Amino acid sequence: MLKRVVSVLTIASLAAAGWWLLGGISTDAESLRSLRSELEDQVYRAPLQSALIFIVAYWVVAALALPGALILTLLGGALFGLGLGALLVALGSSLGALLSFTVVRLIAGQALRDRLAARLATVARGIEADGGFYVFTLRVMPVFPFFLVNVLLALTPLRAWTFYWVSVIGMLPATLIYVNAGHQLATLTSIGDILSPPLLMSLVVLAVFPLIARKVLPLMAQRFRVAAAQRASRRRWQRPTRFDRDLIVIGAGAAGLVAANIASTLRARVTLIEREAMGGDCLNTGCVPSKALIRIAERVQLARDLARQGLVANGAGDQWRAPDFRLMMAQVRDTIDRIAPHDSVERYESLGVECLRGEAQAVSPWTVEVRTGNASEPRVLHARHLIIATGAEPVVPEIPGLARQHILTTQTLWSIDALPARLLILGGGAVGCEMAQAFRRLGSTVCVVERAERLLAREEPEASAEVLKAFIDDGIQVLLKAELARVESVDRAHVAHINVNGRQEQIAFDQLLCALGRRARVDGAGLESLGLARLPDGTLQVDEWMRTSEPSVFACGDVATTDRLTHAAGQMGWHAAVNALFGDLWPIRIDRSALPRCTFTDPAVARVGPTRDEAERAGYRVDCTRVPLNTLDRAIIDRQTRGFVMVLTERGSDRLLGATVVGAHADDLIALFALAIRERIGMRRLMSSIIAYPGWADASRAVAAQWQRERAPEALLTWLARWHRWRRG
Repeated sequence: MLKRVVSVLTIASLAAAGWWLLGGISTDAESLRSLRSELEDQVYRAPLQSALIFIVAYWVVAALALPGALILTLLGGALFGLGLGALLVALGSSLGALLSFTVVRLIAGQALRDRLAARLATVARGIEADGGFYVFTLRVMPVFPFFLVNVLLALTPLRAWTFYWVSVIGMLPATLIYVNAGHQLATLTSIGDILSPPLLMSLVVLAVFPLIARKVLPLMAQRFRVAAAQRASRRRWQRPTRFDRDLIVIGAGAAGLVAANIASTLRARVTLIEREAMGGDCLNTGCVPSKALIRIAERVQLARDLARQGLVANGAGDQWRAPDFRLMMAQVRDTIDRIAPHDSVERYESLGVECLRGEAQAVSPWTVEVRTGNASEPRVLHARHLIIATGAEPVVPEIPGLARQHILTTQTLWSIDALPARLLILGGGAVGCEMAQAFRRLGSTVCVVERAERLLAREEPEASAEVLKAFIDDGIQVLLKAELARVESVDRAHVAHINVNGRQEQIAFDQLLCALGRRARVDGAGLESLGLARLPDGTLQVDEWMRTSEPSVFACGDVATTDRLTHAAGQMGWHAAVNALFGDLWPIRIDRSALPRCTFTDPAVARVGPTRDEAERAGYRVDCTRVPLNTLDRAIIDRQTRGFVMVLTERGSDRLLGATVVGAHADDLIALFALAIRERIGMRRLMSSIIAYPGWADASRAVAAQWQRERAPEALLTWLARWHRWRRG
């Protein structure tokens, strides 16, 4: 601290002395010509010494922001000529800028950088996104004061070497203009003649050009790649001379339905092909039936709790009687039937989509053969573009001792008609946790086997801990860091549990549900013959415009992403359709920076943005603010106080990076944070929002208020307290 104080006082003294000595120098053209005459003889007699003195003088003036930089630049051209003068000025100014940059960074330290980070967030984001291009813009445009640029950039994470060489290049255009003006000093009538409005505009265009190029060049490069791939495709495939439709969509799940709907809305002729039921996994075996069963299980649990509390009669003999499982599964199927018309053939045909039920086989990037019904010959369709939306399927490992037909998956679970007395679930991810709690509340004895160290390994550790605690309270057995070794018989299994020194536990079960994730459905539909590039996990490789390695083939949904989320599939389907139809004119890049996800356990777990660990690995310095739901009035009223709201912000600013909500209505609350991240709404604006009371949405304002309290300016508040005491007399 003493060194910093001494450094600041020394620099301030030198700057004050410089301003006192140089502040009154006249900068009119006549005075400059007179000064030039006095110095020319000295330069002629000792050119090397004069050049060194000039560099040192410019270095000091630039570093301390002293008046005289303009005079020195003009004199550099007048005394040394255009070439040497520009070199000396560039060297002196860049070294001076580097010195001021380094001194500010050393003196300010991390404390000042953190304190001003919120106000410098725009500059910091520019540095983060565009690096040297952003610095170049600040340097080229003469509207930004030289010294101020040095100070601002010193408070960002910019590397000193990048700052130096970009500053040299960025200051060169204006340096050449001023040095040339000094070289032509005899013809100069006024300093204001140096920068005319056209010249200023030229500098602005020069400064903005790199940023424009930064955005345009990737698009141009992508266009060249697509054009090259198109030429390769036409050499490999016979492209039809005529197309009978604009778009063919293979797969009528969430992604395919959105793509077909958007294309039809844009008046394109589109054909949608599905070999099974419309609506895909989400409607028939995924989101809809699972959430319907979870809702039934919640109501069963509520009735059980009310009976336990004596608020309702328990039934005959004062014994709890669980509802009929067949009736519950009938309600699940009824829910599917109620939603099915939204995804039906009739609805989509009314929207102008041609719907075909059959097996699609892509024979080229523009041609698809469809076998429908009992037709002996396939129907051949030609389209300008194909969209692959074939979805994903459950992962089922080979389990020694257990036949595959005896394993339940999310596709076969809904066909059972009896509640399993003992249910063994492999996988502690979202699906495994949701089904474990639902079946436990319906009356099954449930055991969850998870290889990882915790449930919901993709979520925050605090969220996993809350779910584990709820499972223990519900009586669910959870085996972590465990794996299924083998099955001795139909109802016996061995599980190796690492936490107990490798001891194998015998878990009896009646049904085994495999919830180990899903893999992209890329086999069939002729995708092998197209030779589409795949990622190591098997999903189709797509770019930011949903285009595959074949330029006329797009892919969306689970077949092209590991985010097995319906809303993610819908977003991808929208971009795939729009880019397939209009990508040659104006492609639209997909943005998945604010993609929410939710696991519908009790308490529910919802998240948007990165976890704390992911953010830190990405290079962010993160602050975490957490508010328990037991402080929220609405949670207390509803007696649903389990859980918390946690937000991640960039240290030193109110920029929201991510959020996790654990508790009731988490799926609704996370939407507020997703919107805040998408629209760059900071914590201060979030705190100032007005929320209806008492509402669950008030949790967003509460966590923002907690964030502000943790950053209260204590010194200022202390002085305010003293001021109030003084006013009270």
